[in-house]
Amino acid sequence: MRLLHTMIRVGDLDRAIAFYTEVLGMNLLRRKDYPDGRFTLAFVGYGEESDQACIELTHNWDTDHYDLGNGYGHIALEVDDVYQACEQIRARGGVITREPGPMKHGSTILAFVKDPDGYAIELLGRKS
Repeated sequence: MRLLHTMIRVGDLDRAIAFYTEVLGMNLLRRKDYPDGRFTLAFVGYGEESDQACIELTHNWDTDHYDLGNGYGHIALEVDDVYQACEQIRARGGVITREPGPMKHGSTILAFVKDPDGYAIELLGRKS
């Protein structure tokens, strides 16, 4: 078994794709409209789906926003340098919601960024 993808629902698909590709540097791997179901699926990631897990962005055409609830946690991304990644994300228009630094009660360097739909994305420094 292997992890294939994580799915999140987005209110504005083009805005979400722009964030994940332009701000976080992922690639749009594929996109398909399902007119009979009135939804579109887009898959974004850093590598081919055959090699890596990705994120499925689901856009239901008749829904422009979602209540995230209190059960969702975050998506975690490993980066070489959390401080540098935050500078790049901020320069590309991303919103840093937790500035980079050591985690509470630990030494792991991390930060959080918010996507356009409010989903939290944790940036973690590469483990040595």
